[in-house]
Amino acid sequence: MLEGPFLDRNWMGQNPDYDSSDIIMLGMPFDGTVSYRPGSRFAPEQIRLASWGLEEYSPEFDKDLADVNFHDAGDLEFPLGNTYACLDLIEKNVDQIYKDGKKVFGIGGEHLVTLPEVKAVSKYYKDLAIIHFDAHTDLREEYLGQEMSHSAVIRHISKFIEPKNIKQVGIRSGMKEEWEFMKKNNTLCHKYSDIDCLKDKSIFVTVDLDCLDPSVMSGTGTPEPGGMSFNELSDWFKYLKSFNIVGADVVELAPDYDNSGVSTAVATKVIRELLMVI
Repeated sequence: MLEGPFLDRNWMGQNPDYDSSDIIMLGMPFDGTVSYRPGSRFAPEQIRLASWGLEEYSPEFDKDLADVNFHDAGDLEFPLGNTYACLDLIEKNVDQIYKDGKKVFGIGGEHLVTLPEVKAVSKYYKDLAIIHFDAHTDLREEYLGQEMSHSAVIRHISKFIEPKNIKQVGIRSGMKEEWEFMKKNNTLCHKYSDIDCLKDKSIFVTVDLDCLDPSVMSGTGTPEPGGMSFNELSDWFKYLKSFNIVGADVVELAPDYDNSGVSTAVATKVIRELLMVI
């Protein structure tokens, strides 16, 4: 019998026991519908490795990862090339997490993975609302003739979550009709108080990392200038502390486009800080 010690490839600070955990971290390495630069399927593995470069304690929240009580379940194995089968696999696993009385914390992968997560969570919370951090509207009906696309994820979600219960932060790119959708349904937020209408709701938070400026997050599939700083995003998380967050995900890191590793380090800290909120 080897005695080790051996390196841990799970997220640092996790509870190794699923049953006694409150939050389940789920890796979703899928990028089958990416419209510009693929590679987000490699994010969950790289984020796990980078997590060991962080401290477990967050001074911003005065909280330690041990206080969060989350279990890293690892990465789902997808039948690559079959988008619908991949989405179905995510939905079934997230459904099981909520059957077991836990919350999901998803790590993408591209943004389409949020759709089956939210579908599963909505079965357990009839008042579910979405807070969406992104550079892009993601409100297309389809992209290049394909209904399932990461650029259509929020539009698909709006078909079973009322638009009045969707709030979008950081948006700065999209087609004219997508901006018209936001204006019609008042989904776009500019200040903290714009999300106060969701305080009595159960919230799923989805963070597309390209909400951050490319000077902070160059390793993403569709970088868009004019974005938030890390501290600005962290301040939004602080405001969310008083909300009832029942699930979350962080998506769209494409680590190989930033050879310095800085984007992966930023993504890892975004995850740590958001874990402190849910």
